[in-house]
Amino acid sequence: QVQVAESGGGSVRAGGSMRLSCTASGSMFDPDVMAWYRQAPGKQRELVATIPSLGSIVYADSVKGRFTISRDNAKNTVYLQMNSLKPEDTAVYLCTAVVRFKHYWGQGTQVTVSS
Repeated sequence: QVQVAESGGGSVRAGGSMRLSCTASGSMFDPDVMAWYRQAPGKQRELVATIPSLGSIVYADSVKGRFTISRDNAKNTVYLQMNSLKPEDTAVYLCTAVVRFKHYWGQGTQVTVSS
């Protein structure tokens, strides 16, 4: 069974930075895709950024130029560097690893940006 665990959330002032980490473990196969989603109170879950093992990185328009996703394949770990944070970035950030076409989700980590 694949386990996905996020870390690195917390509180920051607007304009600040934060880095999230997510590690997938327990599979004999490497994740084909790793991605970050977020869900704010009362809103639908939305894609933040995705990084496949092969192919192009995709960012949501709302985070382009501010967030950077990267991946350490040897560790099955994905990072989300978030700069110039805005109050509207406040949400629970969830990591997913896609292994053999199946999504595995972490519990999420809260990111709160105050104005």
